[in-house]
Amino acid sequence: MAGATAPLLGLEKKSLREQALSALRTAITSGELEPGRHLVETELSEMLQISRGTLREALRQLEQEGLLSAGPRGRLSVRHLDAKEIRDIYSVRAALESLAAFTLCELPDRQKVITSLRAAIDAMAAATEGSLEERIESDLEFHRTMCRLTGNETLLHSWESLEGSIRMSIMFAGLEKGVRNMSVERHHDIVAAIETGDASLARKTIREHMDSAAAVLVA
Repeated sequence: MAGATAPLLGLEKKSLREQALSALRTAITSGELEPGRHLVETELSEMLQISRGTLREALRQLEQEGLLSAGPRGRLSVRHLDAKEIRDIYSVRAALESLAAFTLCELPDRQKVITSLRAAIDAMAAATEGSLEERIESDLEFHRTMCRLTGNETLLHSWESLEGSIRMSIMFAGLEKGVRNMSVERHHDIVAAIETGDASLARKTIREHMDSAAAVLVA
């Protein structure tokens, strides 16, 4: 019986950690926990009704994702992105998504990829009347889908590690600037470039998309 209980305890602990991680990530990327805010462990553990140990595990993960930064004596605060950091994030993102576009152009069953990407764009169009958070999620899902369809798990994992920082950069810029980067038409241009099978064109289109997005966010 003891041998059967241990895995269940492990799952319960993991579940608490994942729930805390999700709640904190949402609070940060939505602006509820604003940039620069110092995090007090006792306050957060009471709010989330979890142990300090479980909270620390979640906070370590958020620091790795780039949502939190450590100050003097290791005190954590919500990361504040400056213009250089946003440009750096989008530069790395452009490199990853350019590789994704290149890979998709090389696939023999490219039409299935195009169908999936167009479905993701349809979801973006449907979200245009929703909240900023919903629009951000639909926009990110398009780019996530593009990376996932390559079949390159390392590429997808690398892209997903930037997600928190991408969300923060959009929330930092505000509604008007964020929405300008979510134009459905601009995303159709990416799909059209991939559909041609011209890898150079697809990579160029992605880089222009990311350069333009970064410029809008830091303007």
